[in-house]
Amino acid sequence: MGRPLLNRRLAEFGTTIFAEMSALAQRTGAINLGQGFPDTDGPEQVREAAVRALRKGWGNQYPPGPGVPELRHAVAAHQRRWYGLEWDPDTEVLVTAGATEAIAAALLALVEPGDEVVALEPYYDSYAASIALAGGTRVPVTLHPDTSTGTPFYRLDLDKLRAAVTDRTRLLLLNSPHNPTGTVLSRAELTAIADLACERDLLVVTDEVYEHLVFDGDHVPIATLPGMRDRTVTISSSGKTFSFTGWKVGWVTAEPGLLTAVRSAKQYLTFVSAGPFQYAIAEALALPDAYFTGLRDELRAKRDRLADGLAEAGFTVYRPSGTYFVTTDIRPLGGESDGVAFCRALPERCGVVAVPNAVFYDHRAEGAPFVRFAFCKRTDVVEEAIRRLSKLRTH
Repeated sequence: MGRPLLNRRLAEFGTTIFAEMSALAQRTGAINLGQGFPDTDGPEQVREAAVRALRKGWGNQYPPGPGVPELRHAVAAHQRRWYGLEWDPDTEVLVTAGATEAIAAALLALVEPGDEVVALEPYYDSYAASIALAGGTRVPVTLHPDTSTGTPFYRLDLDKLRAAVTDRTRLLLLNSPHNPTGTVLSRAELTAIADLACERDLLVVTDEVYEHLVFDGDHVPIATLPGMRDRTVTISSSGKTFSFTGWKVGWVTAEPGLLTAVRSAKQYLTFVSAGPFQYAIAEALALPDAYFTGLRDELRAKRDRLADGLAEAGFTVYRPSGTYFVTTDIRPLGGESDGVAFCRALPERCGVVAVPNAVFYDHRAEGAPFVRFAFCKRTDVVEEAIRRLSKLRTH
């Protein structure tokens, strides 16, 4: 067989960094602050709702292709409750196998070979693979570290975003709150992006899975801005908000034409999934405000504790405004500049696993010295990780 077995569109993609680092954590017994999943389950009443659905036979066979009506109505009610967005549950809501499938389906549906997709770099690794599968060309716009204030953070250069758009640009792929940097795009930034999309007649696919994990500022769905409802595909999921990442229940909201396009691709991916869990997540979305604010406040406290511990260990810390993750610069540790090598050695050095940000960049050099740590873990685990990382000060 002279021809490579793997489709050339996927030739640049190997095993994900998350699989590699999680395997390293298992092999070494290190604390895994690499992959972004909680180490405790979500609300007991939501778990019991899933058990009840299983026992009643709800969803044990194929659920409806667009998702069970209960969940579609719950998603629409959630968007109305939190953002004042009105979506028709029957024609403007689609349930997916997590946000990852929703992203893939949206890009497969909306991108033709040769179309350009502008994405914020660093980006969640499935974005690049999904753009490649669709035959699109990814055009990264890099978020750059800003250390000009007392609290370092990442900033979007709107002029560079505008310059990245060409006559071949089909859509903008956004993620706010942003993984891995923790940046939350402001209303002013989103308004500028919306103006650009309207001016250049672009579609927008927006990944908002961390919508309820905003610690500083507010989450503003771009679909709420003038001119954006009919050109935006909004994606979210239950995994991050309810700590059931293994259930893989996500959703898409969009106007009927866009939603039909996404559903046309989605039906040939998983067709349907997570039947009984859909009923449980429908109940989860109706939980009182105190649940959502309590989760946010709990994670904000863990963010602050881990960020402070990382700073004490010698890292430059980019304190996130949202998500599960803290990005750090390893260069102040002394002689460190290769984040991939650093992360591969870290379990042996101090018993902690992190993820190198370079794998989220097309421009690898831009992300080389940056490393991401997850804080969606039990408080005792975060404290033990900080204790172990303090060993770096003595090396």
